[in-house]
Amino acid sequence: MKQEDPNLPSDLLRIEQVSQMTSLSKSCIRLWVAQGRFPKPLKLSKNLKPFVGQEIRAWVKERSEEER
Repeated sequence: MKQEDPNLPSDLLRIEQVSQMTSLSKSCIRLWVAQGRFPKPLKLSKNLKPFVGQEIRAWVKERSEEER
């Protein structure tokens, strides 16, 4: 049985999934990443840049706590 590396993220999300989770458009996510206002995706290849699910959930949680 293959052991998982504890240093690797357990869930990777495509931008479409992040958009659904956050209700942000893909263009807004890309802009905010460029501005440093949103977690950066991993760069696994030229065309594959998934986001780490845990980082996205933490970002959403921080924003929801700021609004309270």
